[in-house]
Amino acid sequence: MSKQQKKLDYAGKIAVVGDRELVIGYRLLGVNDTFVASGEEARKIMERLFSSREHALIIASQSVSESLSAAFRSKIEASIEPLVLFMPSLQGSVQEESISSLAKRVLGISIKME
Repeated sequence: MSKQQKKLDYAGKIAVVGDRELVIGYRLLGVNDTFVASGEEARKIMERLFSSREHALIIASQSVSESLSAAFRSKIEASIEPLVLFMPSLQGSVQEESISSLAKRVLGISIKME
């Protein structure tokens, strides 16, 4: 199977992992691969989804990010296939990724902020 064919196999598939509030919102939008999970269970789901290469986009709660090992988090942050985005939780403190670091991670370009 060529790389182009592999891209077409998962093009557009989305998975969502994390807090109930986040997951329910995406279920209502029609996303089928949704998982309400936290802690160790969320870590296992994220590793399985990421390694399966069946999804173009994986959306996870910020709390899921905190349950991942530093090495796996670094691997995710460097990946664009699949692209993994962490959404802030409605509960607790919000840690937002800066626009410049998001652009560097997703687009591979650096933006100077003045």
